[in-house]
Amino acid sequence: MQKLTALLFAALVLGAIALVVLPGGRRGASPTESTPDAGAPSDAGPDATASADAGEESADAGAGDPTGEADPTGGGPVDAGGALLLTGEAPPPLAGEAPKSVVFGVILVQYKGAQGAPQNARPREEALTLAKQLAEEAKTDFKATVAKGDKGSMENAGRLPRGILEPAPEYVLFSLAKGSVSDVVDTPRGYWIVQRID
Repeated sequence: MQKLTALLFAALVLGAIALVVLPGGRRGASPTESTPDAGAPSDAGPDATASADAGEESADAGAGDPTGEADPTGGGPVDAGGALLLTGEAPPPLAGEAPKSVVFGVILVQYKGAQGAPQNARPREEALTLAKQLAEEAKTDFKATVAKGDKGSMENAGRLPRGILEPAPEYVLFSLAKGSVSDVVDTPRGYWIVQRID
Protein backbone atom coordinates (compact mmCIF):
# COMPACT_ATOMS: atom_id res chain seq x y z
CA MET A 1 0.00 0.00 0.00
CA GLN A 2 2.86 2.40 0.82
CA LYS A 3 4.53 1.73 -2.54
CA LEU A 4 1.28 2.49 -4.36
CA THR A 5 0.86 5.72 -2.39
CA ALA A 6 4.48 6.72 -3.11
CA LEU A 7 4.06 6.00 -6.83
CA LEU A 8 0.82 7.99 -6.95
CA PHE A 9 2.46 10.91 -5.15
CA ALA A 10 5.47 10.81 -7.50
CA ALA A 11 3.16 10.81 -10.53
CA LEU A 12 1.24 13.80 -9.15
CA VAL A 13 4.45 15.74 -8.44
CA LEU A 14 5.84 15.03 -11.93
CA GLY A 15 2.51 16.02 -13.44
CA ALA A 16 2.53 19.30 -11.51
CA ILE A 17 6.11 19.99 -12.56
CA ALA A 18 5.19 19.25 -16.18
CA LEU A 19 2.35 21.78 -15.98
CA VAL A 20 4.71 24.43 -14.65
CA VAL A 21 7.56 23.64 -17.04
CA LEU A 22 5.37 23.27 -20.14
CA PRO A 23 3.19 26.41 -20.31
CA GLY A 24 0.28 26.53 -22.74
CA GLY A 25 2.25 28.14 -25.57
CA ARG A 26 5.08 25.60 -25.41
CA ARG A 27 3.14 22.33 -25.31
CA GLY A 28 4.54 19.95 -27.86
CA ALA A 29 7.91 21.72 -27.90
CA SER A 30 10.99 19.59 -27.55
CA PRO A 31 12.27 19.51 -23.94
CA THR A 32 15.75 20.35 -25.16
CA GLU A 33 14.54 23.31 -27.19
CA SER A 34 15.45 26.54 -25.46
CA THR A 35 13.63 29.81 -25.64
CA PRO A 36 15.62 32.30 -27.74
CA ASP A 37 17.07 35.25 -25.89
CA ALA A 38 14.75 38.22 -26.43
CA GLY A 39 17.74 40.42 -27.23
CA ALA A 40 19.26 38.01 -29.74
CA PRO A 41 18.72 38.64 -33.45
CA SER A 42 16.52 36.10 -35.17
CA ASP A 43 15.34 35.58 -38.70
CA ALA A 44 12.10 33.81 -37.90
CA GLY A 45 8.69 34.70 -36.56
CA PRO A 46 6.87 37.79 -35.35
CA ASP A 47 8.83 37.82 -32.07
CA ALA A 48 11.96 38.83 -34.00
CA THR A 49 10.22 41.93 -35.31
CA ALA A 50 8.83 42.81 -31.88
CA SER A 51 12.26 42.43 -30.24
CA ALA A 52 13.92 44.53 -32.92
CA ASP A 53 11.29 47.26 -32.61
CA ALA A 54 11.54 47.27 -28.81
CA GLY A 55 15.32 47.50 -29.02
CA GLU A 56 15.08 50.59 -31.24
CA GLU A 57 12.87 52.41 -28.73
CA SER A 58 15.35 52.46 -25.87
CA ALA A 59 18.25 50.22 -24.96
CA ASP A 60 18.25 51.69 -21.43
CA ALA A 61 14.63 50.74 -20.77
CA GLY A 62 15.36 47.01 -20.63
CA ALA A 63 13.96 46.32 -24.09
CA GLY A 64 14.89 42.64 -23.96
CA ASP A 65 13.13 42.24 -20.63
CA PRO A 66 9.43 41.35 -20.95
CA THR A 67 8.72 43.38 -17.81
CA GLY A 68 10.22 46.53 -19.36
CA GLU A 69 12.66 46.87 -16.47
CA ALA A 70 16.41 47.38 -16.61
CA ASP A 71 18.69 44.38 -16.16
CA PRO A 72 19.06 43.82 -12.38
CA THR A 73 22.36 41.96 -12.74
CA GLY A 74 24.19 45.09 -13.83
CA GLY A 75 24.65 44.42 -17.52
CA GLY A 76 24.34 41.76 -20.15
CA PRO A 77 21.21 40.30 -21.65
CA VAL A 78 18.07 39.84 -19.58
CA ASP A 79 16.83 36.27 -19.84
CA ALA A 80 13.49 35.18 -18.48
CA GLY A 81 13.65 32.00 -20.54
CA GLY A 82 16.15 30.07 -18.43
CA ALA A 83 18.63 29.85 -21.31
CA LEU A 84 21.32 31.94 -19.59
CA LEU A 85 22.97 31.95 -16.19
CA LEU A 86 22.72 35.14 -14.10
CA THR A 87 26.14 36.10 -15.44
CA GLY A 88 24.61 36.34 -18.91
CA GLU A 89 26.57 33.32 -20.12
CA ALA A 90 25.14 30.14 -21.60
CA PRO A 91 25.51 27.19 -19.22
CA PRO A 92 28.23 24.70 -20.18
CA PRO A 93 27.27 21.12 -21.02
CA LEU A 94 26.66 18.85 -18.06
CA ALA A 95 29.58 16.64 -17.04
CA GLY A 96 29.42 12.98 -17.98
CA GLU A 97 29.07 11.96 -14.34
CA ALA A 98 26.00 14.19 -13.83
CA PRO A 99 23.03 12.15 -12.57
CA LYS A 100 20.19 11.14 -14.90
CA SER A 101 17.60 12.28 -12.35
CA VAL A 102 17.59 14.08 -9.01
CA VAL A 103 15.31 14.67 -6.04
CA PHE A 104 15.27 18.36 -5.24
CA GLY A 105 13.68 21.15 -3.23
CA VAL A 106 13.05 24.63 -4.59
CA ILE A 107 12.54 28.14 -3.26
CA LEU A 108 10.65 30.32 -5.74
CA VAL A 109 10.85 34.12 -5.85
CA GLN A 110 8.43 35.45 -8.47
CA TYR A 111 8.67 38.77 -10.27
CA LYS A 112 6.48 40.81 -12.54
CA GLY A 113 6.27 39.13 -15.94
CA ALA A 114 7.24 35.61 -14.76
CA GLN A 115 4.93 32.71 -15.64
CA GLY A 116 2.23 32.31 -13.04
CA ALA A 117 3.24 35.45 -11.15
CA PRO A 118 0.36 37.48 -9.71
CA GLN A 119 -0.40 40.95 -11.08
CA ASN A 120 1.00 42.53 -7.93
CA ALA A 121 4.31 40.63 -8.12
CA ARG A 122 7.47 42.48 -7.08
CA PRO A 123 9.70 44.12 -9.71
CA ARG A 124 12.51 41.96 -11.11
CA GLU A 125 15.31 43.88 -9.35
CA GLU A 126 13.58 43.60 -5.97
CA ALA A 127 12.98 39.88 -6.57
CA LEU A 128 16.67 39.31 -7.36
CA THR A 129 17.74 41.09 -4.17
CA LEU A 130 15.34 38.94 -2.12
CA ALA A 131 16.39 35.75 -3.94
CA LYS A 132 20.08 36.42 -3.21
CA GLN A 133 19.28 36.97 0.47
CA LEU A 134 17.22 33.77 0.62
CA ALA A 135 19.99 31.82 -1.15
CA GLU A 136 22.42 32.77 1.61
CA GLU A 137 19.93 31.78 4.32
CA ALA A 138 19.06 28.53 2.52
CA LYS A 139 22.69 27.41 2.64
CA THR A 140 22.42 27.17 6.44
CA ASP A 141 18.73 26.15 6.82
CA PHE A 142 16.94 25.25 3.58
CA LYS A 143 13.78 23.99 5.31
CA ALA A 144 13.19 27.25 7.20
CA THR A 145 13.95 29.35 4.12
CA VAL A 146 11.37 27.49 2.01
CA ALA A 147 8.67 29.13 4.14
CA LYS A 148 10.00 32.58 3.14
CA GLY A 149 9.71 31.85 -0.58
CA ASP A 150 6.65 32.42 -2.75
CA LYS A 151 3.82 29.95 -3.29
CA GLY A 152 5.31 27.04 -5.21
CA SER A 153 8.36 26.75 -2.96
CA MET A 154 8.74 23.25 -1.52
CA GLU A 155 11.23 21.38 0.59
CA ASN A 156 10.90 18.28 -1.62
CA ALA A 157 9.59 18.69 -5.17
CA GLY A 158 10.20 15.02 -6.01
CA ARG A 159 12.40 13.32 -8.58
CA LEU A 160 13.06 15.07 -11.87
CA PRO A 161 14.78 13.51 -14.90
CA ARG A 162 17.21 15.43 -17.11
CA GLY A 163 15.81 17.10 -20.22
CA ILE A 164 12.75 18.69 -18.60
CA LEU A 165 14.04 22.07 -17.41
CA GLU A 166 15.48 24.95 -19.40
CA PRO A 167 19.29 24.90 -19.86
CA ALA A 168 20.31 27.20 -16.96
CA PRO A 169 18.20 25.66 -14.15
CA GLU A 170 18.99 22.16 -15.43
CA TYR A 171 22.74 22.85 -15.40
CA VAL A 172 22.58 24.36 -11.90
CA LEU A 173 20.44 21.55 -10.45
CA PHE A 174 22.27 18.62 -12.06
CA SER A 175 25.70 20.06 -11.24
CA LEU A 176 24.99 20.28 -7.49
CA ALA A 177 26.43 17.76 -5.05
CA LYS A 178 23.93 15.90 -2.84
CA GLY A 179 22.77 18.15 -0.01
CA SER A 180 24.11 21.33 -1.65
CA VAL A 181 22.11 24.49 -2.17
CA SER A 182 22.53 26.57 -5.34
CA ASP A 183 22.92 30.26 -5.90
CA VAL A 184 20.07 32.06 -7.64
CA VAL A 185 19.08 30.90 -11.14
CA ASP A 186 16.54 32.63 -13.40
CA THR A 187 13.72 30.55 -14.89
CA PRO A 188 10.57 31.50 -16.79
CA ARG A 189 8.67 31.02 -13.51
CA GLY A 190 10.87 33.36 -11.45
CA TYR A 191 14.12 33.05 -9.54
CA TRP A 192 14.90 29.61 -8.13
CA ILE A 193 17.18 28.49 -5.33
CA VAL A 194 17.44 24.70 -5.46
CA GLN A 195 18.71 22.03 -3.11
CA ARG A 196 19.70 18.63 -4.44
CA ILE A 197 18.37 16.04 -2.02
CA ASP A 198 19.40 12.91 -3.94
